[in-house]
Amino acid sequence: MSLQVGDTISFQRTFTKEDVALFTKVSWDEGSHHTTPDEQGRLVIQGLLTATLPTKIGGENNVLAHTMNFKFLKPVFTDDTIVCEATIEKYDKKENGKISMLASFNCMNQHRVEVMSGNFAGVILELGNKI
Repeated sequence: MSLQVGDTISFQRTFTKEDVALFTKVSWDEGSHHTTPDEQGRLVIQGLLTATLPTKIGGENNVLAHTMNFKFLKPVFTDDTIVCEATIEKYDKKENGKISMLASFNCMNQHRVEVMSGNFAGVILELGNKI
């Protein structure tokens, strides 16, 4: 797939208690809000676990990111379904075979409340070119 300026890519994920437990183990982000359920039985998802949504979009398109900016607007809880939409803002092919790109994104929960926004920039290598 060849991306173009203006393209929008979407991905969604429902976070589980198992996701939080795995991420807690890997990240060592063991705040009590990630390990002790609230009165509704939910855990707060780590911000960087939520941030894996736009990284998945970049990963699917072979983006080697050099900058990622996140604005965490509202907490995300277990069993929330988050939709992440990224829009390609810049996509320039260079003579050396690299493609420079910039995308902005926003993430909304199942109630259409924006929980995170930001952008990422990087390069995409065409086949056969080195990093």
